[in-house]
Amino acid sequence: MSGSTYATLAGTRRPGPPTASGRSEFPLALVAGAFTLAQLVLVRPGLGLGWDETVYVSQISAHAPAAFFSAPRSRGISLLVAPITSWSSSTTLLRVYLAALSGFALFLALRTWRTLFPARVLAAAGTLFASLWVTLFYGPQAMPNYWVAVGALAATGCFLRARADPTDHARAGRSTLWGLAASASLMAWMRPTDAVWATLPLLALCLVARHWRLLTVLLAGLASGAVEWVVEAYVSYGGLTQRLHDASAIEGGLGWHFAVTDQLRSLGGRALCRPCTGAMPNPAVDVWWLVLPVLAVVGLVVAVRARRTAPTLVPFACAATAAFPYLFMIGYAAPRFLLPAYALVAIPVADALVHLVTRPTGAWRRVAVTLLAVGLAGHLAIQLAVLEHTVSRTNAQHRDWSRTAAELHRLGVRQPCLLTGQDAIPVAFYTGCASASTEGHNANSSRTVIARTARRMPVADITPAGSRPPAYAHDWPVHHYGTLDLRVAPTTERDGGA
Repeated sequence: MSGSTYATLAGTRRPGPPTASGRSEFPLALVAGAFTLAQLVLVRPGLGLGWDETVYVSQISAHAPAAFFSAPRSRGISLLVAPITSWSSSTTLLRVYLAALSGFALFLALRTWRTLFPARVLAAAGTLFASLWVTLFYGPQAMPNYWVAVGALAATGCFLRARADPTDHARAGRSTLWGLAASASLMAWMRPTDAVWATLPLLALCLVARHWRLLTVLLAGLASGAVEWVVEAYVSYGGLTQRLHDASAIEGGLGWHFAVTDQLRSLGGRALCRPCTGAMPNPAVDVWWLVLPVLAVVGLVVAVRARRTAPTLVPFACAATAAFPYLFMIGYAAPRFLLPAYALVAIPVADALVHLVTRPTGAWRRVAVTLLAVGLAGHLAIQLAVLEHTVSRTNAQHRDWSRTAAELHRLGVRQPCLLTGQDAIPVAFYTGCASASTEGHNANSSRTVIARTARRMPVADITPAGSRPPAYAHDWPVHHYGTLDLRVAPTTERDGGA
C-alpha cells in the first residue's frame, strides 16, 4: 500500500482528483448493487412477514390494527417502512423497497470510509458483511438491526474522518459532521440502547482527547434519534426508568449471562434461540465466527506496523462494545443482534485479508491467494446453504399463519375482529384483526375486556390441539384445524341472542 494512500490516516489530507474519487466509489456501488440483487434472488420478495415484523408494520399499516408495542421496541423501523405500509398491504413491494434501500445504505456507509482505506479494502469489507446469511436475510426485512449496523459503520467512518481533519473551512468537513449526526440519529431512531453501546468508544475518545465539537455533534445525533423513544416512555410506559426496567424484564433481566455459546447455536439459522438449548450446528457453520476476531486482531497488528492504528482500532472497539451486551448480558440469542458488530469488524478483517494476499511475493503470494480463494468459496457456500435452509423454514411457518388466517376467514372472522392465544400477533396481522393477550410480555387486555369485545365483533382464540382454552373462551364452539383448536365466539352474542 502506497504512502499516498495512507496520507490521510497520518493526519495529512490529500484529496485526489474527482475522476479518481469516482473510480474508487465504483467497487462500492458494485458491492451494494450485488447485495440488493442477492436479497431479491435468494431471500425473495414473496417471503411473508415474521412475528416482529408484523408488530412494526402494523403500527402504520393499511392492512391491520396496530399490535401491542412492548417497552424495548422503537418506532424507527415502522417509520422507515411507512412510505409503503401506509397505503399498500403488498409484502412483495415492501421487500423490494427494503432491499433497494438497504443496498443504498450500505453504499453510503462504506463511502464514508473512502479517505481512510483503499477502495479494495472497503469493497472487501462490504462483500464480507453483505455475504453473511444473516445480513442477506434481514436486509429486506422490517427489522431494526441491519439499520443500526449501517448507521454504526457510517458514524464511525465520519467520526474518524472528522477527527483526522478537525478544520471546518472546507465543505467536506461540514458534510462529515452532518454525516456523523445523521448516522448516530439513525442508530438511536432504530434502537436507542444499541446506539449507545456502539458509540461508547467514540464518546470515550471524545472525552479523553477533548474533541468537544465531535462530542457535541455525536450527542446531538443520538439525542435527536432517541427523543421519540424517551417521550413515549413518559407518555405510555410510566417514565424512562420504568420503560428501561420493563425492557430489561422482557429480555430476561439484564445481568451477567454467558451467551457466547447461545450465539454459536443460533448460527445454524435459528431466528430466535430462546431458550437456547439443543446441539450445536455443524462445526463448519461456526468456524467463520471463531476466525473473525482472530483476523480482526491481525488487521490491528498490520495497522500498528503501518502507523495507522486509529482507523482500525476504533471500529474494532466499537464492534466489541456493540456485541458485549448480546454476548454477556442476556440469556438468549438471535443472529441479528450482532449485525452492528459484524459491519464494524469487517473493516479490520478486510484490511488483514488484503494485506495477507498482497504482502507476500512470488510463489508465496500465489499460495496466499489460493488459500484465501478456497476459504472464501467454502465460507460463501456455507452461508448460502444456511440462508436457503432459513428461508425455507421461515416460509413454511409463514404459510402456516396464512392458512390459519384463511381458515379463520372461512369461519367468519373478518375485520373488525380480535384474536387471542397462540401466535395471536402474527396470525392477527395476516387475518387483518387486532390481537390481545392477558398475560406475558405482550399483555394488553383482560378477560373482561375480551369477553365484552366478543359481543360486538368476531373474536377467536387459538390454542394447540387438545389444550385447555382460557376461561373466557371455554364455552365457545371449537373448530379443529391441523394442530390447532380455533374457538370463535358465537355470533348470536353479537346479534343480541336468539
